[in-house]
Amino acid sequence: MPRRDRLARRLDYGQPTRVPSTRSEQNRIWAVSLGTLEKERLIMNVLNTPLADALIFVPKVHGDHRGFFFESFNQRSFEKHVGASISFVQDNHSQSSRGVIRGLHYQIRQAQGKLVRVVKGEVFDVAVDLRRSSRTFGKWFGTILSDENKHQFWIPPGFAHGFQVLSDSAEFLYKTTDYWAPEYERSVLWNDPQIGIQWPIMDDIILSEKDGMAPPLATADIFS
Repeated sequence: MPRRDRLARRLDYGQPTRVPSTRSEQNRIWAVSLGTLEKERLIMNVLNTPLADALIFVPKVHGDHRGFFFESFNQRSFEKHVGASISFVQDNHSQSSRGVIRGLHYQIRQAQGKLVRVVKGEVFDVAVDLRRSSRTFGKWFGTILSDENKHQFWIPPGFAHGFQVLSDSAEFLYKTTDYWAPEYERSVLWNDPQIGIQWPIMDDIILSEKDGMAPPLATADIFS
């Protein structure tokens, strides 16, 4: 139940409160309350993408004259939509300037699922399916993530990931399902014509030397 509703509830001092007399009755009332709460709290809308298993989470934002509040992550809701038990073990935070491309990155072992979002600015976020057994192998999808839309992009293990900054500056946050393992780091070339990503900004691109020398998909390590 939203906090403001709890605060607004009138206390009726004219009626005595009945306390549940048994543990089973307490548990039943608690279960009913949880069920009602789950129905009332539409914390996220979830959108499918053209890539198998990759999802976009759109939070329900509550705003008023004070500002806004939203639930950015809920384990139970997340696992329900993903359809699997997921544990995040590491949170990362980066800042980049306009035109910067980071990617396309992945780990060939200790593969990482990533739940990514932007808390300042705007980026064009991209995933590429590197699972040979997938119906969308070699395909890419891009979406806008910003502090305004507050969308989150779930990129499962087995994908390469990258983004380009569209605003003057952007701060990027992401959760990962496994730890950083530099010995297993791999990259795919950001402008590989076989993949054909349509980056919004093609002038004044800023890359790391490592990303600029990444192999194309044809010779990259991929997943089964």
